[in-house]
Amino acid sequence: MPETSQDFYRIQKLPPYLFAVINEMRAKARAAQIDVIDLGMGNPDGATPRVVVSKLVEAARNARNHRYSQSRGIPKLREEITKRYLTNYGVELDPERDAIVTIGAKDALAHLLFATVGPGDVVVSPNPAYPIHQYGVIMAEGCAEKLPMPDAPTFLNALEGFYRTAARKPKMLLISFPHNPTTVCVGLDFMREVVRLAAAHGTMIIHDFAYADLGFDGYRPPSILQVDGAKEIAVEIFSMSKSYNMAGWRVGYCLGNPKMIAALARIKSYLDYGVFQPIQIASIVALRECEADTRKICAVYQKRRDVLVAGLKRAGWPVEKPRGSMFLWAPLPERYRELGSFEFSKLLMEKALVAVSPGIGFGPLGEGHVRFALVENEQRIRQATRAIGQFLKA
Repeated sequence: MPETSQDFYRIQKLPPYLFAVINEMRAKARAAQIDVIDLGMGNPDGATPRVVVSKLVEAARNARNHRYSQSRGIPKLREEITKRYLTNYGVELDPERDAIVTIGAKDALAHLLFATVGPGDVVVSPNPAYPIHQYGVIMAEGCAEKLPMPDAPTFLNALEGFYRTAARKPKMLLISFPHNPTTVCVGLDFMREVVRLAAAHGTMIIHDFAYADLGFDGYRPPSILQVDGAKEIAVEIFSMSKSYNMAGWRVGYCLGNPKMIAALARIKSYLDYGVFQPIQIASIVALRECEADTRKICAVYQKRRDVLVAGLKRAGWPVEKPRGSMFLWAPLPERYRELGSFEFSKLLMEKALVAVSPGIGFGPLGEGHVRFALVENEQRIRQATRAIGQFLKA
């Protein structure tokens, strides 16, 4: 691949993509007919509900749906997502002013940052973090301020301290719970405190709610829009990817503060014509008819979590059970901590034929951990933990 970092202004701000090294090792092994268990990328392996696929096929056969769609999303789809918020969270939203359809959650986040953040604007987020949370800010010319989040109270304390001492107050707070990669989960009281702090200092909030429906053991992740007054300063990004096994369909939503929604709508009107209309029509069916499928998907991830945690403990690698998301965030085994997460991930790939994501790839405060994604079935997860156990004992 040609070197571009010295040639293009924004590209040179982006570091090498560390996950690519693990992906290349995995691809070479598979090309050599070597079986690799991939617990690295958070790519859902389940099938999209059949009724949604059937509706896509039906809508795709109608030539009227082959034209450009609407950049903001078709009205009935915006109506359905706002109905879901009313049913699930008791939150009333106007489908015209408070909701927009996006080409997945990444599209919503990146373009919203471009629309609202200018040179030098401070955007605060937890670290480690999903890469677009850091580098979306940098590409938008903002200043990414990373606060540690080993747990929710530590992050909240750091945020309060930042407001007290920062010379320049944050324009934006970018959070995501259940959190990727750390799996930290919060309650509604945490959201209330975040909204209180942000409102007091004139800060906008983006809440990336990608794992809204993946709460385990009775835990139900809260929407930030449930907080009184949140809509005055906050938007929430929800996507079909995890809740409905529709990752490749690229359908997401941004909901909440109408001023921020309008800014996103304006910039998107210059950039795209919206999601392919048959996909939007099929998404309406998903939102109307597939809540039971969403609960089943959550149960699958919870069972896989239990199998992975039990298997790693048997292998001599004690880890904590996450309460949500589709990941497990594991501190490196003690004897390998000096090696670092990147070299350890390469070693695990080489010796155990198990791919995981190195924590350093999620930012400097991710060092010392690796992330497992719950994207293989239970039998494959058991196979992976047995291989890891043999590697750790060797």
